[in-house]
Amino acid sequence: MPWLVPFSGALRKRAGEALLHRVAGPTAHQKRVRIHGTPGPRWFGPGRPVRVVHADASMYVGGLAALLLQSLHPVAMAAVAAHSGFRGDPWGRLQRTSTFLATTTFGTAEDAEQAVGRVRAVHDVVHGRTPEGVPYRASDPRLLAWVHAAEAHCFLEAHQRYGRAPLDAAGADGYVADMARVARRLGVTDPPESRAALAAVLSAYRPGLRATTASRDTARFLLAHPPLPWPARLPYAFLSAAAVDLLPAWARPLLDLPYTTRLLLPLARPGGHAVVAAIRWVTPPLPRGSGAAEERPDRQ
Repeated sequence: MPWLVPFSGALRKRAGEALLHRVAGPTAHQKRVRIHGTPGPRWFGPGRPVRVVHADASMYVGGLAALLLQSLHPVAMAAVAAHSGFRGDPWGRLQRTSTFLATTTFGTAEDAEQAVGRVRAVHDVVHGRTPEGVPYRASDPRLLAWVHAAEAHCFLEAHQRYGRAPLDAAGADGYVADMARVARRLGVTDPPESRAALAAVLSAYRPGLRATTASRDTARFLLAHPPLPWPARLPYAFLSAAAVDLLPAWARPLLDLPYTTRLLLPLARPGGHAVVAAIRWVTPPLPRGSGAAEERPDRQ
């Protein structure tokens, strides 16, 4: 029916703009122009695995999975609960994180260095004690290594399952190696550079991971009470189920999964594919002349 075409186009544009502003903030388009359009050398050239992965809409699944997995480290979770604004300002935190990933992946080397410097400056002043009295500091290389490993694992797994073009074995190792370049600049000591090495790092952390009051609260907030309008709740429920399904099998029982998420787990993969495809469809194209156009990005 031809009369549906203008309606469909308007709906797509409106949904895409709303999503972009949620993820990247009110200055999303200006950020995109600067990140993708500013001339100059980059940390990663066209076609690098990190650009392929971070350009894909599957990152929405991977990002949520990473937050859930990271929450199972009791010291890291205590630091987040005490110092992060993810409850009071969840969209602001998401926008800062997405901007950092976009800048270090696609931006100029100068902008990437500045982005890393800002994060390290924040880490330098974040310190305290867990409810059990264990001291922590955000700049601790071991804590940074856990956060990095959880992110790299979840981003890659999400791409391999939901990405437009999953990587081959060499590409997957290349992605881990690309992520290691950023991790070193953030203060991670000897980050893994292959998929096998990444799996070994995650296994080494496994004995110290457990559920805490803070991790259960985080799971309930992210899965059951997201700060979203009601029309977005159903697709988000499928996105949440896809993120939980992406986690290692041992991690799922440690999370306080809401009834809706548990109910949707059998449909997690088809639901995840549908939601990622919808995100890919509504995401606005990059500015003309973007140096990242060959990766066909689905996000900031």
